[in-house]
Amino acid sequence: MLMEQVLIYALLVVFGLALGSFAGAQVWRLRARQLAEDKAAGEKVDKHELKQLEPLTKATFKTDRSRCLHCEHTLAWYDLVPLVSWLSTGGKCRYCKKKIGWFEPLIELGMAGFFVVSYAFWPEMFTSSIAITHFVLWLVAGVFLVMLFVYDLKWFLLPNKLVFPLIGISAVIAVLQMMALGWNFGALVSLVVGIVILSGLYLILWLASKGKWIGFGDVKLGFALALLLADWQLAFLALFAANVIGCLLVIPGMLAGKISRKTHVPFGPLLILGAVIAMLWGYSIIAWYFTAFV
Repeated sequence: MLMEQVLIYALLVVFGLALGSFAGAQVWRLRARQLAEDKAAGEKVDKHELKQLEPLTKATFKTDRSRCLHCEHTLAWYDLVPLVSWLSTGGKCRYCKKKIGWFEPLIELGMAGFFVVSYAFWPEMFTSSIAITHFVLWLVAGVFLVMLFVYDLKWFLLPNKLVFPLIGISAVIAVLQMMALGWNFGALVSLVVGIVILSGLYLILWLASKGKWIGFGDVKLGFALALLLADWQLAFLALFAANVIGCLLVIPGMLAGKISRKTHVPFGPLLILGAVIAMLWGYSIIAWYFTAFV
């Protein structure tokens, strides 16, 4: 039993690192295409960033290969081993010796950590095909959650090319949850209320401010997360946790004078963190609250 668990955790780390490497590469490709599309639409873009990422926009499916963003050297297989390659070169390109940075290894470690923590604290027993499928789809959704997390954190944007697939995966999870509960009417109502909490509230804020307070991407992300959680209590907890985390990060910065009321704070990463907390520990937190205060 112990060896079986060790093997499972080892596989989760390996798959997490591999998918983290994939996610990091796709984030850069997505950013390159976004800049090219913005430029074509006449929008102002960072010329230095566009020039650096331009080679990624020219590659076709057959010619698309990972390459150094500094010297454009095509990377060999031994340059692409998750985390190991980065450590072996001291975080530098093997060819031009320029620093690669922490972006890629942090995504790889974050994905591996997400996989391991999800398995360790998964709230369901793996006793049915629906439960196992739910967990696998959660991990797949996690790949998109990590990409959205880093994209919004770095560039203050939640791309549709990531949000829409996440909505699709979350919808399948919601259907699985309905099936597991025997298509219970109360579960359907709970799902709808969760959507109102996590997406409808942001839609109202978006409409009231005409997009000045929050972006419409947060509305779509909230919709995806509500489907992913498929429970109004978890949706409420996710929203509450996101705001608590936001306050813990923003208030000290405001007191120190490093953050002002006009500072743009991406809310997508906070929503994602809140949803992960709600999914993995939500029912335990809710049970503790009712035991301690009700």
